[in-house]
Amino acid sequence: MLLLHTNTKTHSLKNFILVISSFCGTYILASVLLLGTSKILEVHSSLQQDVFEPLTLFEPTTVDHFVFGIASSKASWPKRKEYAKLWWKSNNNQMRGCVFVDSLPSQKEHASNDTTLPPLCVSEDTSRFRYTYRGGLRSAIRVARVVKEVVALNHSDVKWYVFGDDDTIFFPENLVKTLSKYDHRLWYYVGAISESMKQNWFFSFGMAYGGGGFAISSSLAKVLAKVFDSCIERYPYLYGSDARVYSCLTELGVALTLEPGFHQVDLQGNIFGLLAAHPVTPLLSLHHLESTNPIFPNMTTTKALQHLLEAANVDSQRLLQQTVCYHKQFSWTISVSWGYAIQVFPNNMPLPDVLKVQETFKEWMPKKALAGAYSFNTRPLQHNPSKIPIIFYLVNVSSGEDGIIISNYKKSFQYGSNKMSSLQKMEVIKVFTNKLDLSIKQMQAPRRHCCDVLPSRASDQMEITVRECKDDELIYMH
Repeated sequence: MLLLHTNTKTHSLKNFILVISSFCGTYILASVLLLGTSKILEVHSSLQQDVFEPLTLFEPTTVDHFVFGIASSKASWPKRKEYAKLWWKSNNNQMRGCVFVDSLPSQKEHASNDTTLPPLCVSEDTSRFRYTYRGGLRSAIRVARVVKEVVALNHSDVKWYVFGDDDTIFFPENLVKTLSKYDHRLWYYVGAISESMKQNWFFSFGMAYGGGGFAISSSLAKVLAKVFDSCIERYPYLYGSDARVYSCLTELGVALTLEPGFHQVDLQGNIFGLLAAHPVTPLLSLHHLESTNPIFPNMTTTKALQHLLEAANVDSQRLLQQTVCYHKQFSWTISVSWGYAIQVFPNNMPLPDVLKVQETFKEWMPKKALAGAYSFNTRPLQHNPSKIPIIFYLVNVSSGEDGIIISNYKKSFQYGSNKMSSLQKMEVIKVFTNKLDLSIKQMQAPRRHCCDVLPSRASDQMEITVRECKDDELIYMH
């Protein structure tokens, strides 16, 4: 019994020592962990202070901080250089970048001293890379490598690299405003998907379509350039250049940041419906304009684009911004796409219906599956004369000494609807606005503007003012 008792005491003592040891060990471990966590938190806090320093401490983003990489070829550039002339700002060497071609066109086709055009760069040889997409063009590899070769130009003080095709029309001031929302020191891949659901389904819903244009922050572009050739080697089976860029960025863990102001325009025919119902965001680009009708009637494609850019030169941020108001006396619905066109509908329409894109166009590949399915809300083109709007297209834009901008729109055509009899004599609509200059906060949380129909001064004219909505103001039919 004595032995048993002694063993019990010894066992209890051991358990006590183990408990104390365990407690001390846990305390020491906890102390070490807390100390380690503290150090980690200190390091993380330090990183946050360095990396996430407010953008306000840095100079504002301007077009000087952009470098453009434009994909072209010896065959297409002589014709499509006219598009570049429309948007390339050559004053004081303000814009930087290069048009990448497979070989230089003749001096007659491209004068190297023409300052109204971006300079030409000859792409590097890509014959070492495999291309296995049946029926595709291996030039997709050369075009994809623009994202690498443009970084190699080694421009200084770059915040953003912007990419597009030689038939892409950019709106530089709006690019500056939009990309100013983002910190270029972080990794950003900014662009938009196709209008065609078929295209998105076949290629990707997470890819920026190259013709519509996309932007890559300078910090990301430098890393992408280092690894890009290894990515190309892994994707010989892809069709296009933008798919290769997307695949490599995906391997880097970067997802697309959507900006709906980029427009691939995978559409055919009349894109009036798309332009007349633009999202509440600045217009950034237009593509495929050789495959669509001129955006203004009775003009060539180039002249029509020049006309649109005349409005952009006066108020770039307001261009195509859709504002809707209701005429109480006649129960009209009036949709203003500033700088482009005004539609007067002969009946009251709920705002969500007005904002849907009218299908004035055809799908990019109408005979394929998913034809007629789009990546935005649409409504069918109306054929009932009593519901077809009268369209007024932009004539001119002027800015007065008081800062008020006046844009004039002239009636294009008219249907013989009895419901529109009060509009038979109306020929011109005047729109009064202030210049739109959105703050970064307004860009991050956009809100549609309101409009008012002013008392009529003449039977052949309507006047409308566009303004910011009041805090609790609703846009609705009466």
